[in-house]
Amino acid sequence: MALRGISVVELAGLAPAPFCGMVLADFGARVMRVDRPGGSGHVSYLDRGKRSLALDLKRPQGVAVLRRLVAKVDVLLEPFRHGVMEKLQLGPEILQQDNPKLIYVRLSGFGQSGRYSKVSGHDINFLALSGVLSRLGRSGENPQAPLNLLADFAGGGLMCALGIMMALFERTRSGQGQVIDANMVEGTAYLSSFIWKIQNTGLWTQPRGQNLLDGGAPFYTTYKTKDGEFLAVGALEPQFYALLLKGLGLNSHELPNQHSVTDWPEMKKTFAEVFAKKTKAEWCQIFDGTDACVTPVLSLEEAPHHDHNRERGSFITDGGQGVSPRPAPLLSRTPAIPSSERDPFVGEHTEEILREFGVSQKEIDQLHADKIIESNKPRANL
Repeated sequence: MALRGISVVELAGLAPAPFCGMVLADFGARVMRVDRPGGSGHVSYLDRGKRSLALDLKRPQGVAVLRRLVAKVDVLLEPFRHGVMEKLQLGPEILQQDNPKLIYVRLSGFGQSGRYSKVSGHDINFLALSGVLSRLGRSGENPQAPLNLLADFAGGGLMCALGIMMALFERTRSGQGQVIDANMVEGTAYLSSFIWKIQNTGLWTQPRGQNLLDGGAPFYTTYKTKDGEFLAVGALEPQFYALLLKGLGLNSHELPNQHSVTDWPEMKKTFAEVFAKKTKAEWCQIFDGTDACVTPVLSLEEAPHHDHNRERGSFITDGGQGVSPRPAPLLSRTPAIPSSERDPFVGEHTEEILREFGVSQKEIDQLHADKIIESNKPRANL
């Protein structure tokens, strides 16, 4: 796999950092998640392919153990607010002195500087501060976040993984590590560069929900079918729009010009009336295999069973028989090979990891006795 030989220490957190760590693990990195003893507060659902070390970082002995590990790894991924790691005596100045090649990754909501760097927030707050939330939602309604995908996972976890890749590549030339300040506000804004570039070009001058790509155009939105299901329509180009009208049985000469913005509301009503006359399956029979850019809106349960997704193997089943997306993108020689095992229990690999890093059994026993570490091996089912 592409990241074989890369070792990562991930300090347990919520959503963005675990996703970033899972991406690295899927593509071959050896990811060790450091959890709080007792497992309090850890629910990420994104621990595929990782191992867990339960370690108390609030005590000096636990800090010493982490420093011992980080001195020998490639990447440290921490998800805390600015100042937390420094308070623990685990800031980059200290850890990179131990390991000059270390990629020290700081994934936060607001970044390592600025007036919000020490305050709490969630995806919707980061999305709001980036400027992007103001563009999301239906016309006449409040701005609405698309789940927590944009800031947490795209602007946060995925941008962070990209930063790690770039830092690892640069290290092959310089031999030096560096500090990565990845944060959800700036990651989301950067992800949305296209919106910033086009907002004054005429493509995005109307209020929210009335523009070409935000649900305003009758040929780029969703419609309800006769059976209460939905279809997605994305017929932007004139040749695709012509095929859309053909499938709907509409005559272009009897409709306003495709890009007559003032006529869009009425055109949407016309399209909606036509789509409501057939079921989703019936419309799929009409549009499948054409370039009309009409596709069914699939549920999470339906998506893995769609013919296209099945033919590509786009979804996988893990050891617990849960379905999840296959890692992307596909690499021809070194593709990701995601683990099919269940996610690790908190502290399941504590002793195993410590031994790998040269900690003696006597030291491990003492750390247990002092409640610095915790082991949580699964019990055998007899």
